[in-house]
Amino acid sequence: MQLLLDTHAFLWWLAGDDALSSAAKMAIADEDNGIFISAASSWEITTKHRIGKLPGVAAIVADLEKAITDQGFIGLPISLRHGQVAGALPGPHRDPFDRMLIAQAMLENLVLVSNERSFDVYGVGRLW
Repeated sequence: MQLLLDTHAFLWWLAGDDALSSAAKMAIADEDNGIFISAASSWEITTKHRIGKLPGVAAIVADLEKAITDQGFIGLPISLRHGQVAGALPGPHRDPFDRMLIAQAMLENLVLVSNERSFDVYGVGRLW
């Protein structure tokens, strides 16, 4: 299975946080699964750290690429097509980071690991 971690799922995985569901933990730990982290999550983590919403992630922000690769995860760049689909998504969902993750999951045939039920209306696979 190919998984795209929502930003909170990635941070909770790194922190060993119990907020991450058992199903998500098992799927992420399964070495047969490909685990992707979007450039949008890198952008979101760094932005929220800069404005003080994620004060505890300074070490992660210092070398986010290393934090990703040390886990055996794969960075997923944002393409022009990703941007086009994210911008064209219907509905009231306003979070640009979430819209990008939805678009990437759709286009790359990835299952989103997220507790965000609002993603379900977009027809992407979601694991939680």
